[in-house]
Amino acid sequence: MSFAKAQDILQLAMMATKQGGVALEEIAETFGCSHRTAQRMTSALEAIFPQVVSIQGQDRRMRWLMAVRTIAPLLTPSSDELIALSEAVTLLDRAGMKHEAARVRNLECKINALVPPVQRTRLDVDKEAVLEMLGYATRPGPRPAAADDVIKAIYEALKGPNLLRILYQKHREDVPHERIVAPYGLLLGVRRYLVARDVKKGMDAQIRHFRVEELHEAKVLDHAFEIDPDFDLKKHAERGFGSFINDAEFGEVVWCFRPEAAEHARRYVFHPNQTTETTEDGSLIVKFKASGHLEMAWHLYSWGESVEVLAPETLRQMVLGYQRVFRALP
Repeated sequence: MSFAKAQDILQLAMMATKQGGVALEEIAETFGCSHRTAQRMTSALEAIFPQVVSIQGQDRRMRWLMAVRTIAPLLTPSSDELIALSEAVTLLDRAGMKHEAARVRNLECKINALVPPVQRTRLDVDKEAVLEMLGYATRPGPRPAAADDVIKAIYEALKGPNLLRILYQKHREDVPHERIVAPYGLLLGVRRYLVARDVKKGMDAQIRHFRVEELHEAKVLDHAFEIDPDFDLKKHAERGFGSFINDAEFGEVVWCFRPEAAEHARRYVFHPNQTTETTEDGSLIVKFKASGHLEMAWHLYSWGESVEVLAPETLRQMVLGYQRVFRALP
């Protein structure tokens, strides 16, 4: 069965889940096909979904019905549909329809919550690509360079998901080495990391990070694999401040923003799990748990003398003596 025909059958299955089911005339009208083709489609539907029942309605027309729970696992929204939903929220906001926009935004949150983690990873990759393609998103400023064919191969492998053959050169290595990896996602930040498992070390091996700009080659393999259902890319990413994750550094981080910078700092989300507290003198205390002290130091430098590191001590020492007074805050 071709991809287009598979899409048609899935759409027909969705039509059969509505109250009263679907009749041949509706099928012919929806798909612009003949009565005979509509009959062949119902035969294919019955072959693929044994749960389908056919009954004769009060109008003496045959109708095909099936329970929605039968195809519920197959109804993950596409990236284009999620983009359209986001666009609908934007248009409602611009039209001044705040209540309607809030309801659609709430619907968007519910849909995203119902998408399984594995599919959500693929959709996030797709949504980012679609937004950039439509001109609604861009990335100003410096960023690591990577070959277009490498990026394309990563995206294709993630959407499979398929194994990926990479030619990777680690820091301080003289030559790159070939690896076969099972890709789990991308961490996007100052640096980009491919989150993956090295197949040679087993599918239960520890998740590793490969710097995308150090990938000399990447090729999608025909071999598909099953992502660990317990893996959550979002939770995994929260172990780092930026895109770099180091379990040895993971721990509590405490920053104190001086009163003159506190209000500005409140408009930042430094980490998804952060907590904040305002002191008596108006300073803002920000706490979270993460790793990646070097990326934290890079960011803290941009705040100059308006922030003090209270913990951990290793990060405090990295920043101490390098802070300056800047004319503007980040």
